[in-house]
Amino acid sequence: MATPEVRQRGRLTKHDYYDLPELGPRYQLIEGRMFMAPAPDRSHQHFSGNLEYQLRRYLEEHPIGLLYDAPFDVELNDVNVYQPDIVFVSHARSSIFTEHGAAGAPNLVIEILSPKTARFDLGLKREVYFESGVEELWIVDPKKRELAIYLQGISTEAPAATLRSGDTLTTRVLPGFVLPVDAIFAGL
Repeated sequence: MATPEVRQRGRLTKHDYYDLPELGPRYQLIEGRMFMAPAPDRSHQHFSGNLEYQLRRYLEEHPIGLLYDAPFDVELNDVNVYQPDIVFVSHARSSIFTEHGAAGAPNLVIEILSPKTARFDLGLKREVYFESGVEELWIVDPKKRELAIYLQGISTEAPAATLRSGDTLTTRVLPGFVLPVDAIFAGL
């Protein structure tokens, strides 16, 4: 099932996107086309919460940047404004923060696949993230219970690693962060 595209004339820009009301459905601007995003399912939210909890615990001990979760606008160019599930921005990149969210590439973007949005997360959005300067992209697949890691300059087309049950997650973006993959998928 496809994510509903909002009927529109011509290509939209970030200015059209920011004119939307704050309440109501969530939207993403993808290549100048507005897409409505329904609320994620329960497993998506559960696994997102598990991952965010572990990342926040790490950042309490290592205050090297800020973590945000959706809905949080990440403006990558005039025709692409996304709402990743989780983003991390180091203090060194804090100049990207705006009134709306961020205008520029976070260090780390985490997308949790949903049936209605997976084609964007694995395709066009992944490409634009790396073109914009995202250092790492994690794609969490709740159905397969695995996490694919894409790295700027190393593996933007295919994952550098795909982690499953029994594996341990580490990242160059968060020095010293160590997480058993099973902790992401715990509880369901």
